[in-house]
Amino acid sequence: MRSTTPELNWSGTVTYSAERVARPRTVDEAAELVARSRRVHGLGTRHSFNDVADTTGLLLDLTGIPTDLVVDTAAGTATMGAGTRYGVVAPDLDAAGVALHNTGSLPHISLGGAIATGTHGSGTRLGSLSTAVRSFEVLGGDGERRTVARGDEGFDGAVLHLGLLGIVTRVEVDVEPAYRMRQDTYGPIPWDRFVANVADVHAAAYSVCSYTVFGDEVSEVLLKSRVPDGAEDVAVPDALLGAPRLPGRPADGHHTARDGSVGPWWDRLPHFPIDSVPSVGSEVQSEHFVPLRHAAAALEAVRGLADRIQPHLHVSELRTMAADPAWLSPTQGEDVLCIAFTWQKHPEAVAALLPDLEARLAPFGGRPHWGKMSSLDADAVEALWPRLPDFRRLVAAADPDRTFASAFGERVLRT
Repeated sequence: MRSTTPELNWSGTVTYSAERVARPRTVDEAAELVARSRRVHGLGTRHSFNDVADTTGLLLDLTGIPTDLVVDTAAGTATMGAGTRYGVVAPDLDAAGVALHNTGSLPHISLGGAIATGTHGSGTRLGSLSTAVRSFEVLGGDGERRTVARGDEGFDGAVLHLGLLGIVTRVEVDVEPAYRMRQDTYGPIPWDRFVANVADVHAAAYSVCSYTVFGDEVSEVLLKSRVPDGAEDVAVPDALLGAPRLPGRPADGHHTARDGSVGPWWDRLPHFPIDSVPSVGSEVQSEHFVPLRHAAAALEAVRGLADRIQPHLHVSELRTMAADPAWLSPTQGEDVLCIAFTWQKHPEAVAALLPDLEARLAPFGGRPHWGKMSSLDADAVEALWPRLPDFRRLVAAADPDRTFASAFGERVLRT
């Protein structure tokens, strides 16, 4: 029976069409639910801005399954429940002497949801969060568990799966020795100067993020610098492209410390502290990825729509990511610039603007983030991901009864 209370995403702009949402407390309970469901889909922390995580049947909210963290320092791995939030597990990883290579800007998202949709942090030499996956446990349509591991045939197709291959319950990720970082901000940088040097700016630290509203400047560049092992601190420049280092901002309820102080990786890689949730859902988001070699031209193309963008925009954040081999990765095959839009909560206006915005990015092979707003149809998506036919075959083999099918998969991927 369908719930009388609508189930919504984090921003309150997507109403799930599922008949009901179940919140299993164990993997065995999740397996039983899958085995007796005709249609089922996994649900994480609801930070998608479209229906990628929806189904007409049962949604399984996996955030109630215990983390059950297992760290193997000799193997360089950590294994945990897929519904675990990064911000919850990160301090425990640090206490065990290990770290992740990167995190998203928001630490409140779940590992399973982030990995399934290609979510990422920033860093020209850093891959998305799915690149850290060593193996994962997934429930098939019969409720039976199987493990998919790096090196298995089809792993690069399965790791970023959009929930179409089954219910992922546990994830094993690569870890490395714990490290420390600092954050420093610079700006403003005149638009033309920034665009002419965008790749160099984003190679200036371990992780770099830039902010703009597509006016005459990039208002701020945030350098997240990694402290070398055994050192107390790391030297940072006094200026970046002529822009001064700005007065520091200590940590507060809205941001992690940006005052040049040194702290653990888990409290510097995210933008937001783990003990508070920003925005309270007062936004919608879109994000678009272009090859880094096209960054300058793509940014100029977007800026041509500034008069239409600005009335609806909170801010646009620019990031970079390293290429990876995942079949459905937005950075499959080539390093990219990510142009992320945090829009005001004007979903209708943003939806009306996106076709023109994405048309501006089409000459540069602009790919959308799977979990955010986009106007691209199946034909456009087909042209952007050359391994999509292989992914369809993988889905057909793993889910012949279409237990995990979704309207998003049918509409956008033709699965």
